[in-house]
Amino acid sequence: MSHEAETTAIIGAGALGVMYAGTIARANQSVVFVADHERASILRNTPVVLNDANLRIPVEEWGERVYARIIVALKHHHMGSVVSHLPSIVGPDTTIISVLNGIDSERQLAEALGDPQDPRVLYAMAAGMDAVRDGRSVRFTRLGTIFFGEKHNRDGDPTPRVAALQRFFDRVGIAWKTPADMERALWNKFMLNVGINQWSAVLRASYGVFHTSSSAQDLMRRAMREVLEIAHRKEIDLTDVDLEEWFGIVNTLSAEGKTSMLQDIDAGRKTEVEMFAGRVVELGTEVGVATPVNRVLLDAIHTLETMG
Repeated sequence: MSHEAETTAIIGAGALGVMYAGTIARANQSVVFVADHERASILRNTPVVLNDANLRIPVEEWGERVYARIIVALKHHHMGSVVSHLPSIVGPDTTIISVLNGIDSERQLAEALGDPQDPRVLYAMAAGMDAVRDGRSVRFTRLGTIFFGEKHNRDGDPTPRVAALQRFFDRVGIAWKTPADMERALWNKFMLNVGINQWSAVLRASYGVFHTSSSAQDLMRRAMREVLEIAHRKEIDLTDVDLEEWFGIVNTLSAEGKTSMLQDIDAGRKTEVEMFAGRVVELGTEVGVATPVNRVLLDAIHTLETMG
């Protein structure tokens, strides 16, 4: 098994995976998609399209070699089929980040390597991008920012692994930030997604509805508050101020734009509701917080999936 120090593996050829693969390739850096044999054959025979141009990215299969960096960019419900293969492409110096939504992918990836605290898995999330997939085509105008680092980071003093990934993102033109408290950052974005991703899907509403409708905003707020209460029980440093700040950020998004969950519903795809409402309900049960809004959302979105 060979190891090429400067090759980045992308797992997942959806909107984010294609966007990051294209960005890395256009910076003349080595990048490949990694998939199982069936999926790899599809990717080789039907190249994806990025911003109306064919994107020719090499495709490799599990176990061919290990990689310097791995970016996991797939849907939550595909994680189970990936984690069992992960050790076959990871070496001692590999760095792994996940840009999945939610709060659990880091733990899942580290456990796949045999250690829930495996240092090769950094905390990460993506924000501010507008990539949309339509069949084999992906379009974006905003690349957004990847927030990443150790669970806790000292300002201006990153660990060698974090510093190396910062330098790589600088080389390829991907904006990054390393917050002092990555766990808090993940929970903060999780709180937003629980609110707007899910209600946008149920209401079939673009961002513009949440700009102007106080009723839609209140629905968001109720779902997000359940996450806030759970976070307090788990001693995650989220506040009412964090919750309310998201409404100003949502107002900056294109009125015609759609959340990823609404895109999934419109396309008849499986959603990530288990990662949002499903996880909120589970955590609420664990820590003794009632989650009636997310229980309703879980049932409503499951119903929408069967109608697709």
